This record gives sequence, structure tokens and C-alpha cells, in this order.
Amino acid sequence: MKTTLDELQAFVAVVDTGSITAAAEHAGLTVSATSRTLSRLEEKLQTTLLQRTTRRLELTEEGAAFLQRARAILISVDEAEEHMAARRGRPVGRLRVDAATPFMLHVIVPLLEGFRARYPDVELELNSNEGIIDLIERRTDVALRIGPLKDSTLHARPIGSSRIRILASPDYLARHGTPTDPAQLEKHALLGFSQPESLNDWPLREAGGSTLHIKPTIASSSGETLRHMALAGLGIVCLSDFMTREDRRSGRLVQLFSRETFDVLQPINAVYYRNTTLASRITCFVDHMTDTLGRQPFDE
Repeated sequence: MKTTLDELQAFVAVVDTGSITAAAEHAGLTVSATSRTLSRLEEKLQTTLLQRTTRRLELTEEGAAFLQRARAILISVDEAEEHMAARRGRPVGRLRVDAATPFMLHVIVPLLEGFRARYPDVELELNSNEGIIDLIERRTDVALRIGPLKDSTLHARPIGSSRIRILASPDYLARHGTPTDPAQLEKHALLGFSQPESLNDWPLREAGGSTLHIKPTIASSSGETLRHMALAGLGIVCLSDFMTREDRRSGRLVQLFSRETFDVLQPINAVYYRNTTLASRITCFVDHMTDTLGRQPFDE
């Protein structure tokens, strides 16, 4: 009996999500149905793909080898469907997009209505990860990354840039005073990143000419968490314009040290592995973002 695509998809989903339960939820199936599909695949292959314990699942040596082939088959099917869609002249199929939570909430989500109106046959799957992910391992078509790129295996397309500013809420400033000199920051509560440490370099010149590196009073790995803490009046923060535009417009956050701050523009890139055979659904998504963001600058 031949292996089916449903069985391959179930196996890859279990590996990617880390559990049968999570894979079932992702696919909209019952746990028992997903478990039966996985067992049926192992019976057909006459081998154990996953070692099941009470706490987690682990790939066997055979499972790891089969996983590579399974991923390649699923990618080939996606590409075949994409090719046929291109012949019909419209993008179609599932598009898996990854971005950090703040960018997903403040940039991508507001653009979805327009994108869906233009490309109704593209099925979007949006995932948020604060760190860098492996696009192939997570079966991600395109990721939006902010800041300098390090992975040379990726193809990248610039879609814009975003300035960073030092901000605080009027409530915090009313209670603690408004610093007029960067040296006064050491007397204030500073909100910064737990990782990466480079995000705690603020665009203010120290005596030696370098950027000001701060030690956070409260640290978080999430820029969105830092934004909410700043809005709650817990301290001074340095964040990118793309996530604070509406806060600055409404006056919920105000900029500090406007004269002392030098321009630091964070590049924003769409990254993907395929280039010469780039799927039309990826192209239309990146084009839509680039066109729309070009008309809506973050620093308004």
C-alpha cells in the first residue's frame, strides 16, 4: 500500500509542532485521527519513525532520514500546484509567513484586508517567533526580519526601514521628571531587551563617540512587552517607529532627546530560500507590503 500525502503531512506536522496534540489542532483534526494516521504510516514503512514517551516524541534514525525525503516531497507538491496556478494567471495556495510579534501586529495584520481583497485564493498562515527560525525546518515561505541580516544562505528583498527613538509616556514623565541630558538616564527606570544585547544600544552619543549602551531596569525579549510597559508608565524605552507610530500620533508616547538622537534606521527585509523559481504567492505578498509601506512611512 502506497504512502499518502496526508500521512506525510501528518508526520511532518507532528515533528514540527513537537506533539500529536499540537499537530492535530494545527490540522483541525482529532488527536486520535492524527495518531492513527501516524501509526498507519509506520505500518506501511515497517519501521518506527518516532519514539513515544510520556513527555515527548523523538525521531528515530530512520525517522530523521525519512523526514528529509518527506519534506522534499511536500515542497515538490507545493511547487507543482504553484506552477499550475501560474498557468491560470493568479497566485493560489498556502503562504506561510513568519515575523516577530510587534511587526506582525503593527504592520502585517493591518495590511491583510487589502491583500485578501487582491489575492483571495492565497491561504495565509501567520506565525510569530521572536528569534530567528530555520525556514525549511518550519516550512515557512517568507519571513520578515528587522535589522542586519546574518544568514548568507537566504535571499532577501528590502521592503523598507524604520527609525528607532527614545520614548516615554506623559504619565511617567509627570511622576519622575523629563530628562534633558542623556547623562540623567541613569536616574530613571530604563526598559530594555533581555536579548539580543545589541538592542540595548540607544542612538545617543556618549563622550567617546559611541552609542549609549544601557543596562535595563526591566528587561524583556519582546518589543511588544516593552511597548506596553512604557505605555503603563513603567519607564523609558527605545523602540522602532513601526510599532510606535500610533502611540506617537496620539501622544500616548512622546519622544525624548530629539536633538541629541542620531538617525539609526533598522532595515526590514523579506527573506526566503527560493529565488529563481520564486512562487508567485510570495512575490505578490512582498510586492503588496512594499507598495503599501511606501505610501505609509513609519515616521509620520
